[in-house]
Amino acid sequence: MKNIRIIQSEVLSDNWYTLRKITYQSTNHDGSVILQSREAYDRGNGATILLYNKDNGAVILTRQFRMPTYLNGNENGYLIECCAGLLDKDNPEQCIKRETEEETGYKVSEVKKVFEAYMSPGSVTEILHFFVAEYTKEMKVGDGGGLYEESENIEVLELPFQQAIDMISTGEIKDAKTIMLLQYAQINQLII
Repeated sequence: MKNIRIIQSEVLSDNWYTLRKITYQSTNHDGSVILQSREAYDRGNGATILLYNKDNGAVILTRQFRMPTYLNGNENGYLIECCAGLLDKDNPEQCIKRETEEETGYKVSEVKKVFEAYMSPGSVTEILHFFVAEYTKEMKVGDGGGLYEESENIEVLELPFQQAIDMISTGEIKDAKTIMLLQYAQINQLII
């Protein structure tokens, strides 16, 4: 294991979130010491959830505009995703319950945490907490769509589970967290 010693941390941008340039020393396995610099983007940690309904074999997903995907070849910039959000000051479970209601209009009381993952560890500090929860039509308490004051414009989609799985192969679903949760549901036979 390499010994790491941070030499300098310089804030490059603090506009929306924080981008830092970190200069550090590390010790290689052969004992040599090297000096390196990397940029790290800190946007906080987050949580995501797959809502599923065993009775009708469906999942709830969202569609929203994502500028970085538009800049990188996504023709219209829209992605189909699982509901997700930043933790802010909440714990992961509180966060995902709040985000689920804001984005999808469903109020879930029981969620199951299934794993955590770094989503882009080469440049982003975020760790994402992954959840699943069953939903029923009785849990629908609002339209969803996100918060107006956060300029969210989220479309709520209820899709047959198999269609969502097929959308991974067709490229209609390209969001990593969504693919991971859909495959988790498939592997663990949450919806049969």
